[in-house]
Amino acid sequence: MQFLVCVIDNGQAVAAGRSESATAAEMAAIDVYNERLIADGNWVFAGGLGAPDAATVIDNRDNAGEFTDGPYVESTEFVAGFWIIEAADHDAALKLAAEGSKACNRKVEVRQVL
Repeated sequence: MQFLVCVIDNGQAVAAGRSESATAAEMAAIDVYNERLIADGNWVFAGGLGAPDAATVIDNRDNAGEFTDGPYVESTEFVAGFWIIEAADHDAALKLAAEGSKACNRKVEVRQVL
């Protein structure tokens, strides 16, 4: 089974005056976590996302052609990155996601990929 693990950022980097979302120590911990996912066969894909203020929402239903600058949902928290992991079941995915949360020092959300 595959699961999407979304990394939830609360803007702590901006509050600390940093331009990068993660600290060097957090990035190092994420690298170790990623290496373990790969070694254990749980890795599918991962990536970081640009800041929400650089997002564009597009609505082309009925050829509306509407482009709106900014995120779909305005919030102090936002998805800053993600992992797609392979896990035997939901409980195994939750365990892996908890380790990811610790590594990146952020909350994460877990959802099964259908």
